[in-house]
Amino acid sequence: MGETVRAGYFERVGDGRYKPTAHVGGAWRSDEQHFSPLGGLIVHAIERFRAAEGRPDLVMSRISFDILGQIALEEFDVEVEIVRPGRTIELVEATVVIGGRAVVRARAWLLAEVDTGIVAGGEPDAVPGPDELQPWPMDSVWSGGFIESLETRVVGEPQPGRTTAWISTGHPLVEGEQVSPLASFVALIDAANGIAVRQEPTKWMFPNVDLTVHLYRLPEGGWTGLDTKVVFGAEGQGLTSTDLHDVRGPVGHAEQILTVRPLTT
Repeated sequence: MGETVRAGYFERVGDGRYKPTAHVGGAWRSDEQHFSPLGGLIVHAIERFRAAEGRPDLVMSRISFDILGQIALEEFDVEVEIVRPGRTIELVEATVVIGGRAVVRARAWLLAEVDTGIVAGGEPDAVPGPDELQPWPMDSVWSGGFIESLETRVVGEPQPGRTTAWISTGHPLVEGEQVSPLASFVALIDAANGIAVRQEPTKWMFPNVDLTVHLYRLPEGGWTGLDTKVVFGAEGQGLTSTDLHDVRGPVGHAEQILTVRPLTT
């Protein structure tokens, strides 16, 4: 028997316009999108735009996302422009627009690819690979279509504020389209804020208002490894910090700033 064909997280409905499916349902609210797959889609949109424009073949080394408000489960547009063109360094901006309102702005730095293997070093240690681990039901902590779509495997037992996990999915990012390993990898990074919760999400809210990803090596697809630490400050702010891994080893780092507040009953 062949593999089950699973629906994508998004469907393309026009040039730069997409429709979210039920698999992007949010963890905090059922009527909003989880940001994680949208982050991957933005990378995909930037890559398609640059290819169509015939831009130089550069490597995406940093991408920062600012979440400007609720991301409704509605059709949206992704608008891409070159902010700083260049042959060896380029800055690109992408904006997600729903109903005429910008809900996400992203900026990506792309750098020339150079052979620096002779001086490479300094990355953190690798973590145990996913094949060695048992599945962990992330939906025992969180609800929503996106969380239900994931396969999660953890190193040891998840601890408050400290967990190492591997995330994967059998759902394509965009229905009927090939996407790069980078876009597929980034589409799972925002889940980091949900694997090492310091407090129960039924008692406290701690959504992230941004996500910044720095890469020193392009990741391979399949699994996104998240070695995550969460800190809550004493004045309503928190920080989720993650060393990023693929099955070959570490690839970079991610940060998410959190707004922390108690849930009222």
